[in-house]
Amino acid sequence: MRKAKIARKTNEVDIKGKLIIDGSGKTNIKTGFGPLDHLLTLFAFHGLFDLDLEAKGDLTHHIIEDLGIALGKAFKEALADKRGINRYGSFSLVMDETVVEANVDISGRPVLRARRPTGTALDKQTQFDDTNFTLEDAEGFLKAFVQHAGISLVYVIKSDPEELHHLLEALFKALGKALDQASQIDPRRKGIPSTKGIID
Repeated sequence: MRKAKIARKTNEVDIKGKLIIDGSGKTNIKTGFGPLDHLLTLFAFHGLFDLDLEAKGDLTHHIIEDLGIALGKAFKEALADKRGINRYGSFSLVMDETVVEANVDISGRPVLRARRPTGTALDKQTQFDDTNFTLEDAEGFLKAFVQHAGISLVYVIKSDPEELHHLLEALFKALGKALDQASQIDPRRKGIPSTKGIID
């Protein structure tokens, strides 16, 4: 079973938990931020990852970024040398009026890119429901996650979302599904899925 402990303790945050890649989507997440708890629950549920996560800290942006760092490191550790994985995953997901496509490559070369429709009513400062959580916060988490997991993530907003809630739910669900695809073992693949013979 591919799994890893989640642990990050600094002068600003204390994060702990565990990740099982080959799970069933069970979660116990308490980050102190309701929207992020909800989004990570959706990510794990639809990706079939078992995720326990608890976080405490001083400032919101510290906890959000460090959660991305801690989960990214755990994901990379659980995948080990990536032997036999599909490596690539792509999933397009509908959330009411919103369609978001997540495309991932477990490449060892971290990238986060987004493509949004022109003229969208949402911007990075739009709030998630009646909370202070924004698209900028979500992308701060994702940037730290992909950086420390060694994953390329390009997401495409394929329709004009009416609210940030639907956009972020669709994004995190699609990311879970795409990472599930990418991390699954292909029995035909006997080695590491790179002609280089290694994925950092």
